[in-house]
Amino acid sequence: MPTATMSMTTQKIESTHTSGVYPKRDLTIVRGQGAYLWDDQGRRYIDCAGGQGAANLGHSHPAIAEAISQQARTLISCPEIFYNDVRAAYLAELTAVAPGELNRAFLSNSGAEAIEAALKFARISTGRRKIVAAMRGFHGRTMGALSATWNKKYRGPFMPLVPDFTHIPYNNIAALEAAVSDATAAVLLEPVQGEGGVRPADPAFLQAARDLCDTHGALLILDEIQTGFGRTGALFASEYYGVTPDILALAKSIAGGLPMGATLLGPRVGVLPRMSHGSTFGGNPLAAAAARATLRVLQEERLPQRAAHLGALAKTRLSASESPLIRQVRGLGLMIGIELKIKVGPVLRALQERGVLALPAGATVLRLLPPLVISEEDLTYAIDAIEAVLEEM
Repeated sequence: MPTATMSMTTQKIESTHTSGVYPKRDLTIVRGQGAYLWDDQGRRYIDCAGGQGAANLGHSHPAIAEAISQQARTLISCPEIFYNDVRAAYLAELTAVAPGELNRAFLSNSGAEAIEAALKFARISTGRRKIVAAMRGFHGRTMGALSATWNKKYRGPFMPLVPDFTHIPYNNIAALEAAVSDATAAVLLEPVQGEGGVRPADPAFLQAARDLCDTHGALLILDEIQTGFGRTGALFASEYYGVTPDILALAKSIAGGLPMGATLLGPRVGVLPRMSHGSTFGGNPLAAAAARATLRVLQEERLPQRAAHLGALAKTRLSASESPLIRQVRGLGLMIGIELKIKVGPVLRALQERGVLALPAGATVLRLLPPLVISEEDLTYAIDAIEAVLEEM
């Protein structure tokens, strides 16, 4: 029987031995199913944090669990110095659904690794060094990805970073035009800025980025680490915008919750010199099997379409709220940001008390990333809880 003492023991052990870099919520999660999580006291929560975007299929999906179980009994590790049947099948399936002619992929273990590979491919392919990224953008915490990330709270402690990165205001075409030149290797953008406040790109801005890259011989990199795999109402957000990148960075929900990343490459992208990049665990058969199952479930259960439908319902309801504390509701599909006139921290704590888990996206933005399998009833409950908490405040 779970007890408060057990919870305190878990938290004490983890606090003693972990690195200390993560701010911890006073909550010990031990189990998940679909859009629900349970703590060690047996209390159930509606998960609108979604593993920070990694749980598009929810928790403990039977197809993912079966794929992992079967593959774990067959073969777990197989680096890319050897061929592998599961990896080959996944590469074929992933590139078949990718936008445009993105028919090659470098497989890795995370979003930051996908971005690092993208930057290397861009510099090698163009022979140039300069990268243009966006203010409020977030691309990861490794040194190259961090150099593309704008927020000083992430960058500051690790200066100096990789040189030749420029940041321009998001959705500002004039600034983009001024920044991109014949010396630019790549433009790196998120179709929807996640950490930056859930801010969708203006279609004209992404199209301008595509046109400028074509004009100047630069490559367009789209970071779909959070927007990919149905989150925004399309399998990839670039499909929603009708803009095809030269390089597409993917991760988070790619393998149903297992660590995996992918960097998809178009025909304008060259080949890195042999052994100039690599990943011991990238494309391992276990992750590849989970990713195959994930892609199959997304398509068979029409989860991108479900995200579009539920996201529209949620945004309509939230936009109609009479709360004076809501400044703006933004997002695409089930990637929703509610910009508040107050700090988001107390709101997150109050929602947790009501059995709803959510995320921040900056100091004043409440971010919802529920699993795409969430029921309309549970999504409605989460919105009711948000409105009740804001009314109390």
